[in-house]
Amino acid sequence: MTPASPPRQDTAPHPAPPAADGRPGLPRVTELLLSAFAGHRGARLRLGALTLLTGPSGSGKTTALRAYEALARLGGGAELAEAFPEPGACVPERARVDAQRRRGFRIGCTADGPEGPVRLEVAVQAEPELRIVGERLTADGLVLLRTALRDPGRRTVQAAWHTAGATPVTRAPLPDDRLGTALLPLRVAGKTPGQRRVLAAAEQMVVALRSVFPCDPRPERMRAPVPAGSGRLLGGCDNLADVLGRTRAECGRRHALLVDAVRAGCAGPVADLLAEPCGAGLVRALLDRGDGTRTELRRLGDGELRYTALALVLLTGPGVLELDAPGEVPAALRTLTVLADGLDRALDPAQRTHLLHLAARMCERGHLRLTGAVSDASWAARVPGVTVVHLNRD
Repeated sequence: MTPASPPRQDTAPHPAPPAADGRPGLPRVTELLLSAFAGHRGARLRLGALTLLTGPSGSGKTTALRAYEALARLGGGAELAEAFPEPGACVPERARVDAQRRRGFRIGCTADGPEGPVRLEVAVQAEPELRIVGERLTADGLVLLRTALRDPGRRTVQAAWHTAGATPVTRAPLPDDRLGTALLPLRVAGKTPGQRRVLAAAEQMVVALRSVFPCDPRPERMRAPVPAGSGRLLGGCDNLADVLGRTRAECGRRHALLVDAVRAGCAGPVADLLAEPCGAGLVRALLDRGDGTRTELRRLGDGELRYTALALVLLTGPGVLELDAPGEVPAALRTLTVLADGLDRALDPAQRTHLLHLAARMCERGHLRLTGAVSDASWAARVPGVTVVHLNRD
């Protein structure tokens, strides 16, 4: 087994204080804009610290989470093809081609923080070739950045950003396969008040979008022993056993909270949750029953495994999750956002209630946000701090 990292003090952040002017102290995405994306048209989804997207099958819950994840990837500097591996599936079904045989989609979001609400809107051409054809970043009704495709024969867009100096607007070409907002910190000098405002708004948006962890635990992949590795949890939680070994060694307090959570969601007594080597560089996870009996996690039901994995995600930090955390931003100024598709899948009523109460406690601190998709949210009405967004097929 790979040696664990040196033990560290518990670094669970305290609740984030608001800025001096009452605005949120930490950047966070508060609204998802699906103007024309797959089955969504003109949708504005309000996002709280703990949000449940609910609706019948086909209402677009998973699609909304994928749009959020794609924006997060773009905010981290990813190329368009990486954020949208199947761009054709993002185009509204009834969207018509224009005279140049082009079709596309439009998405965006609002990020609140010290700079106030900042809105990002992106228009993407999916056919005949994938490219960004327009982008707009606004705050307080002022357009801070605007891009537009002027020459289809060139792989650039014309960008114009607010300067408010001797020249009110600066113009320059930007690549058509990356988010212009994410590139602004590399292009804007910050010499004038206008430029500094543009930089502050762009940085708020980028920080709000990054540190996103899409999570959908796959029980069928969690039962077998796994290679000892980096101890960074994958989105499918396949390597749960490897991560348990790391978290147990590094932070006793959080591990104790995890054991308490697992005790509430798994059948039988639970005294500890641990990992042990099982030969050939592999490690397996076990429940210590407290009477000398140890139960391998492969014996647990799908609901117990998903519950355990999701509890681990909620109780750990960005350093343990496999995500694109902005390393140049101090941890105290970041918010981790978990995107959980099928949050209630395979969970019994007690498990989903325990998990939601745990999520509410963690989100209350301000450094964690959770947006999850559930088939029905009526059971969540009694949990304080939950924002429920109802979707339909229309």
